[in-house]
Amino acid sequence: MDIEEEQSRLKKEEENAMNPKISRYWIQRYDLFSRYDEGIQLDEEGWYSVTHEEIAIKHAERCRGKVVIDCFSGVGGNTIQFAKVSSSVIAIDINPERVKMAMNNAKVYGVANHVDFIVGDFFQLAPSLKGDVLFLSPPWGGPNYCKVESFKMDMLQPKDGYSLFKIVQSITPNIIMYLPKNVDLAQLEDLAFLSSPPLTLEVRLENTTVEHNIWN
Repeated sequence: MDIEEEQSRLKKEEENAMNPKISRYWIQRYDLFSRYDEGIQLDEEGWYSVTHEEIAIKHAERCRGKVVIDCFSGVGGNTIQFAKVSSSVIAIDINPERVKMAMNNAKVYGVANHVDFIVGDFFQLAPSLKGDVLFLSPPWGGPNYCKVESFKMDMLQPKDGYSLFKIVQSITPNIIMYLPKNVDLAQLEDLAFLSSPPLTLEVRLENTTVEHNIWN
């Protein structure tokens, strides 16, 4: 990195540290990406939506040796960890700039060659997708999700949780959903019970979030 690039990087870091929308996440930057200083790229949404690396590693361990589809891959936090242990990863995001960031971040971790990055709408691509495990970390509606007493499945974006689950179940019964800790567990139980055949629901608390595994 030449002097001009380093100065640009330091200026960007200063902006992130002073930006009230980002600063609280910037402080946790090494929890998000342990190799942050090696060229990790994030946009504003990426800062507040990327999975903490320690949690992403735990997600990945459940998928060792499998073909994983990361349906809303964002800047690649989960994708990177899946790529380390899975047989292959399909990472999908509708935002082309975010996909570029994910590709860059995967290169920082040396796993880009193990990922098929796709710019596209997951819902349009779903009928053509095949995989062993499907990872869902859909948008929760921004940081304000924590202000509601009970997070309902219809608060997920861009489709409600019931519609989303119906689509993903047509691909594989092995589903990991990464959701807020205040999610309505009764609604999740309904998702698993009403499936045909009914699926097993596992719930794992991870700090302020919940990992829900629904398996055949």
